[in-house]
Amino acid sequence: MLKSCPLCKAALIAGIDIVRCGFYSRTDDSRRIQRYRCKKCKRTPSEASNSRWFRAKKRRHHEAMRKYFASLGGIRRIAHNMKINRKTVARKLVILGEEAEERVRKSNLLFEKSRVVEFDDLETFEHSKCKPLSVTLAVQSQTRRILGFEVSSMPAKGLLVEKAQKRYGYRRDTRRSAREKLFKHLKALVHEEAMFKSDSHPHYPRVVKKFFPKANHVAFMSRKGSLGGGGELKEGGFDPLFSLNHTCASFRMNVTRLLRKTWYTTKRADRLSAHLWLYADFHNAKLEQK
Repeated sequence: MLKSCPLCKAALIAGIDIVRCGFYSRTDDSRRIQRYRCKKCKRTPSEASNSRWFRAKKRRHHEAMRKYFASLGGIRRIAHNMKINRKTVARKLVILGEEAEERVRKSNLLFEKSRVVEFDDLETFEHSKCKPLSVTLAVQSQTRRILGFEVSSMPAKGLLVEKAQKRYGYRRDTRRSAREKLFKHLKALVHEEAMFKSDSHPHYPRVVKKFFPKANHVAFMSRKGSLGGGGELKEGGFDPLFSLNHTCASFRMNVTRLLRKTWYTTKRADRLSAHLWLYADFHNAKLEQK
């Protein structure tokens, strides 16, 4: 039953009657949807009026798209396999990503607060290697459950600095604000006296101290990556950040935009974020089934 009219915003508490007014059959997925009638505006909204998918088409493809995006699927290949326009897939990626983000955040709140957390930055790029991006990722140690991530821009490094500045000009570094945004979210998921594990990045201790003053932060020296796992897994011996590096390798191997050598290239940071949320939702759901 609707609590208020989604068209004129008239609420039941104001004495406005909203009564049932039959059903209609949605042709896109063959579902029967309850329709209502608002006695104030005289219009007939339905249960679907407030949905983010209101008046959307191709609903039957949504579940398949989620699996494709979490399993090395790209927009053009998905459009080709499903015989739909790639613009349709691109638009649905944004809304499917929003849904996935909501599911991940809500499901994480159902677990006990984490006691050991591993975090680091995973680097990729948008459009060109002269325009790098950073994905600050936090996972629960041992279980590899993804607690959250934030995508941010960063300036080019190494031999690309001069070329990047000449071609694209000044590029803002938003990694600090992204880390703070992530840790602000983690306060609801991580115990205040938890242990944080990361590499020896000089800026990490400050953000841990700011948001978790009672926590213990342990930094490990960076090590050379192996050929396997997209360069994220480390060569030989015990890896103290295995849960994080294994998760980063899973991202690399299942999200086309993150592959080291690929034709699939991110054109916008927000589209990368939507794609990553779809994989994070799949990743966490798969872990829960074990």
